[in-house]
This record gives sequence, C-alpha cells and structure tokens, in this order.
Amino acid sequence: MRTTLNLDDDVFAEVRQRSRRERISLGEATSRYVRDALRAGAQVPAAPAALRSKYSVLPARDEIITTEHVRRLMDQPGI
Repeated sequence: MRTTLNLDDDVFAEVRQRSRRERISLGEATSRYVRDALRAGAQVPAAPAALRSKYSVLPARDEIITTEHVRRLMDQPGI
C-alpha cells in the first residue's frame, strides 16, 4: 500500500539506517519497525503498567495525606 508519512527526524534516521543495513526499501524497513512494535504491544499484559520503582502508586483520593496521618499509621501495631 502506498501512503505518505511524516516522521520525526530521529525516527527517519533509524529507519534509513535499518534500510541500508538490511538492504531493503524505506517502506519495508518502516513496515518491519511498525510490525515489531505491534507484536511487542500485543504481548504486553493489559494489567497495570510496570512500576518504575519499587514503590506502588495508589489511586487518587479526595484526601490529603499529612505527616500526622503517617505518624498515626506508624503507631498502629502490625503496620
């Protein structure tokens, strides 16, 4: 299928480099990148996104957590 795409310069450079390295057309290189990304996306579970650190992010609430809240929780046994 023939179409026109506007690519960012860095993306175009990657596609052009792949097309030269693999001796294929720009269109084929672009198709391979898109296909690879689609396959990778299909393998990602729909569950919560991966954490960026060891700490979980809780859902937003209509309550502001203060130092006093934290101190009260720390004073409770078992927490």
